[in-house]
Amino acid sequence: MKKNSTIIGLCVLLGLLTFFSCADKLDRHALINLMEQYLAALAKNDPSGLPLAQDVKLVENTVVTSIGRGLWETTTGGPTDFKIYVADPVAGQIGFLGVIEENSKPTILGARLKVVDGRITEIDHLVVHSGDRPLHPNMSEVRPELLEPVKRSERVPREQMLKIANSYYEAIIQDDGKVCPFADECQRRENGGITANDQTQTPEEAEKDDFSVFRKMTCSDQLSTGVMSYITDINRRRFFAVDEEMGLVFAFSIFVHNGEPKIMQLKGVPGITERPNQWGPFDLPAAHIFKIRNGKIYDIEAIGYIAPHGIKNGWE
Repeated sequence: MKKNSTIIGLCVLLGLLTFFSCADKLDRHALINLMEQYLAALAKNDPSGLPLAQDVKLVENTVVTSIGRGLWETTTGGPTDFKIYVADPVAGQIGFLGVIEENSKPTILGARLKVVDGRITEIDHLVVHSGDRPLHPNMSEVRPELLEPVKRSERVPREQMLKIANSYYEAIIQDDGKVCPFADECQRRENGGITANDQTQTPEEAEKDDFSVFRKMTCSDQLSTGVMSYITDINRRRFFAVDEEMGLVFAFSIFVHNGEPKIMQLKGVPGITERPNQWGPFDLPAAHIFKIRNGKIYDIEAIGYIAPHGIKNGWE
C-alpha cells in the first residue's frame, strides 16, 4: 500500500511539475498579444508597463541600446495594416515584421522578443529608416498567403522548416538555386520591392531596370545564374521563431559583401555573360520571413539596410 501511495504521489508531483512548466510557456496568442503590447508601448514612448526582465538586452540596428533610447524616442505610431507576426511557443520567442511610424513617417521594422518566465529578456530592432523616401506600395498590405494558416496535411516538422530556411542562404552562397526547395511560384520581396518572380513590370519599367531580366526569373533560376555572387557570405544567422501553424520561419542575418568579384560571371541568361559589381564593400543586416508548405518555400518577405563592411550584430 505504501509503495502504491509513493507511486501515486510521484505521478501527482510529475504532473504538477509538467503543469507549471507548461504554464510558464506562452502560447501563440499570448506571444502575439505581448508583441502588440510592446508595439503599443513603443508608440507611446513608455516602456514602464511592460514585463521587462531586470537584465533585459536591446539591440537596435546592431548597436546595444538602453531601453528608452533609439526607437523608444522616435516612434510616433503604428503598427499600420502591414504587420506579420511569427510566434514560437517552443522557443519562447515572437517576431514582428511590419510598418510603424517614426517621426510621423512610415518606417519598416523587424522586431524580436525573447520571453523567459513571463519576462522579456532579449529585444531586437531592425529598423529600415525611410527618411523622406516613400515606402514601396507593396508595404501597404501583406500578401494574403503570409497570413493564412497552413493545412495540417501541408505542414512539416519544425526541424525540417529550419533546414529549409537555412538552405535559402546556402543557395545564395553556392550560386545554386537547386540547393533550396523553392516552389515554382515562390516570390521574393525586399523592403516591398519584388526581386524574384516579378511578372508585373511594364515594358517601360523594364527598359529602365538593368535587373529586369533577373527580376522576372523564378527564385531558383535566378540564384543559379550567379547574379548574387557579390554576396560573399551570410553569417550570424539566427533562426529565432518557427511558427508551425502558419508555416513561417523568421530569421536575422548579416549579408557580407567584400567588393569581390569585380566582374560577376553569369550563366543561363541569353545574351548576358557578365555583370559588373558596382557596389563595393558593405554589409547588410537583414530579416527574412519564409513561408513553407509541403516542404517548399512559397513566399519570402525580406527587409534590410546598408551598413559599413565588417559590422558586428550586437550579440557577439
